[in-house]
Amino acid sequence: MAGPRVRLVVTADDFGYCPRRDEGIVEAFLAGTVTSVSLLVNGAAAESAAELARRHSIPTGLHANLSEGRPVGPARLGASSLLSREGFFLGKMGFREAVAAGDVALPQVREELEAQLSRFRELLGRDPTHVDGHQHVHVLPGVCQVFAESLQAYGVRFTRLPLERGVSGCAWLEDPARAFACTVERDARAAMGPFSRHGLCTYRWTDAFVGLSTCGRHMSAHRVLGALARALEGIPAGHALTAELMAHPGYPSVPPAGGCGEGPDAFSCSWERLHELRVLTAPTLRAQLAQDGVQLCALDDLDSKRPRESSARPLWNPSWSPAPP
Repeated sequence: MAGPRVRLVVTADDFGYCPRRDEGIVEAFLAGTVTSVSLLVNGAAAESAAELARRHSIPTGLHANLSEGRPVGPARLGASSLLSREGFFLGKMGFREAVAAGDVALPQVREELEAQLSRFRELLGRDPTHVDGHQHVHVLPGVCQVFAESLQAYGVRFTRLPLERGVSGCAWLEDPARAFACTVERDARAAMGPFSRHGLCTYRWTDAFVGLSTCGRHMSAHRVLGALARALEGIPAGHALTAELMAHPGYPSVPPAGGCGEGPDAFSCSWERLHELRVLTAPTLRAQLAQDGVQLCALDDLDSKRPRESSARPLWNPSWSPAPP
């Protein structure tokens, strides 16, 4: 019997953001579609989310946050280049602008990242299965170097490389969303060097990534399968592609509950979180994935099923990188 064409990890981001989001994420995990979660340790519901992860044996990684809410490290005690005068992170675009201007002190990034890794250990009693970045901060110039070094030091074996093939041609995306996706991809390409140089023997990401074109209202079984089909273009016959689908399911937040210190944002309160939950838990999606030779699995499953002699190589082969737009 032929093996799967794609081994797909479905990661629900923002675990710990609020109890309602977490309820939906757990529902999707128990339904069998979500196979991994990324925890915000500065989230309002981080402690209860950690308990849910332990209770249901949910593979859990760290959703490193440098852009929303309050820090957990030394920055919370005084002035920091990571924070506004009010003591909050600078925001999705504000942090990017500060990094581009050279206004972010990278040693402070390291302190905060390592504080979040330590907090994760306190909450879960173990190391994260993976580390990715809230709003993709982990691939930003300079920041990616800090992430690579810290993750190597902490023995983290998996991260996310947000490169989605063909996203620039997805006509359903609004112009701002498409522009942001293309910027994330540009940063991710540049981050491949630092990621590869620091811990080649222990540092991996999946062959393909999906989620920039299927976020929120844009998620459907058809578009998820279409994105995976684009990722398969040009892949050698007989190679089982590994892929990650980034998702943000859940029941919408209801203020004032939730958030990372400032209350829930519009993204978390949106009906689009419920839309993603319904798409992911519908039997239709799982049936179509199986029909197309897609096997759902966790990150550790990807590692355990690789040949022994290739276990020291990253999952990503640069020759399969998505073609430029």
